[in-house]
Amino acid sequence: MDSTQAAPFRQQLLAQRAALLAQLAEQRGGAVGRAEAAANHFAPSEDPRAQQATERELEFAIDEHETAHLAAIVAALERIEAGTYGECTDCGADIARARLQATPEAARCLACQQQAEQHHRPA
Repeated sequence: MDSTQAAPFRQQLLAQRAALLAQLAEQRGGAVGRAEAAANHFAPSEDPRAQQATERELEFAIDEHETAHLAAIVAALERIEAGTYGECTDCGADIARARLQATPEAARCLACQQQAEQHHRPA
């Protein structure tokens, strides 16, 4: 895919990255400093310990997912700069335009993505 064809995807990826970074900043305290946000987050609570633990685990899982999504967006932007955007990172085939429109950070064609998901499926 040439740079002209990749331009709309680049704009979409940049917008997604900006939105995700803003969301992460807000979740991590926004205008409040990290130390103050952490102090507020881990302050003694009236909630039962099990509820606190569940909430903390959920926050960690969401943070991990968002961090992975951000990494995928950055990698896609790097592929645009390298001129390899739209090529499957596994087999080198072209990724369907419809797939890129739905998921512009996609690194694999649908067949390779399905194979990767089957390999990483929990037992």
